[in-house]
Amino acid sequence: MKKSLRIIATAILIIYIFGWPLYIYYNEIDSKEKEDKQWTGIITLWDFPRLNVNTGTRYGWINDKIKRFEKSHPGVYIELTPIGWEKGPIKLEVAAKTGNLPDIAPVGCDFKYMNEDILEPLNGYFTKNELAEFKYQSLKAVTYNDKMWGVPFMMTTYGMYLNMEMFRERSIEPPVDGNWTYDEFIKKMKKLTWDSDNDGEIDKYGFVSFIKPNYYNIWGIILSDGAEIINDNKEYVFSGDKALKGIKKVVKLKNEYKVTPKEFGLLDENKAWEMFYNGKIAAYPTGSWAKRVLENRYDKGEGFEFSIANYPIGDRKIPITLNNSVSAYGVFKQEDKDKLDMCMEFIKFIIQDKYQYKLEDLGVFPAKRDIENLYKNDKNMRKLKDSLTYTKTLPKHKKWKEIDRILQNQIRLAIIGKKSSKEALIEANNQIANLLK
Repeated sequence: MKKSLRIIATAILIIYIFGWPLYIYYNEIDSKEKEDKQWTGIITLWDFPRLNVNTGTRYGWINDKIKRFEKSHPGVYIELTPIGWEKGPIKLEVAAKTGNLPDIAPVGCDFKYMNEDILEPLNGYFTKNELAEFKYQSLKAVTYNDKMWGVPFMMTTYGMYLNMEMFRERSIEPPVDGNWTYDEFIKKMKKLTWDSDNDGEIDKYGFVSFIKPNYYNIWGIILSDGAEIINDNKEYVFSGDKALKGIKKVVKLKNEYKVTPKEFGLLDENKAWEMFYNGKIAAYPTGSWAKRVLENRYDKGEGFEFSIANYPIGDRKIPITLNNSVSAYGVFKQEDKDKLDMCMEFIKFIIQDKYQYKLEDLGVFPAKRDIENLYKNDKNMRKLKDSLTYTKTLPKHKKWKEIDRILQNQIRLAIIGKKSSKEALIEANNQIANLLK
């Protein structure tokens, strides 16, 4: 028996001595073959600027991820083409028509690209557990016909920013817990509109914003009474008393209550922001990015103390915002499966949890659920985070861009007094009816 055990042990030892080097050798060959099979080349990425409020850079966040990815993937290069918010969407639309598209762009939430002739469906790149890591709103924004057309990487929303120094100067209490009705909002805005230097001219105003297609800063007021624009059946339904009441609320701010500058309706985004930034406006609706900008300025001994409130509540009984709140990268159609795999490897690299935490530098929110302690001690960002619950994402409708343009232009005409609110709504509905034919 002992002799048999010695023979077996000796055999095992001989196999180990001669077999282990062979295993190492062939394993290295296999690894080398796998490495050689890894796709190499250039991946083109078009992306919008995202302000880092700490460094002032607009593409620093994505450039950092590109450098790290290229370092860990020798032979793979990410070629970034910056596109602006103003002309970038148009450039992408033209590229889609001409077929001169990049490999990756932040279009994963845009309905007009959500088909297999343009974008790659991405469901197969995520397990059920990986999909469960995303917030419900972010995943819903990129899903259509049960297919995932983009990978969410960040979220944002609008809030009502308040100049607390103006509130104190006029002995006005801010809304309790950031919530107020439209009537309470108007009463406070009236008191916050005054002649601060006693020269006979009003120079401080309660409210200002701007109105422009693809921007939804004032739509939290317009939709506060329950109006919908596109219903679940993809039908245009922005009509009737609820829609009219919402438009009137915005129009009356200038023409009846006179709590806005006379230029309201004509102001562009930069001018409206400048008026608030320079302390002439008490309440201004804008994105979460503004919080860090105002905070940094105040920390330097400039600017003013501020807080963030919800939009005034109407008949809907909850505060509401409309926003293209989810940013998601989509991958345009690829002929090379290996290149597609590498595109997805890059996007999944970007959305790692450790990089979701870095979104704090951009003043935005993670698209994934379990990113703990981000903004834990920041009451303003917590307020904005809570408001994500009340944020309506843009409708998935093939004619949304045209519908949006018509609505915003007609409401602007009502604000500047060229039409009544009712006339603007009727004309918008007539134009949209013709469009949808």
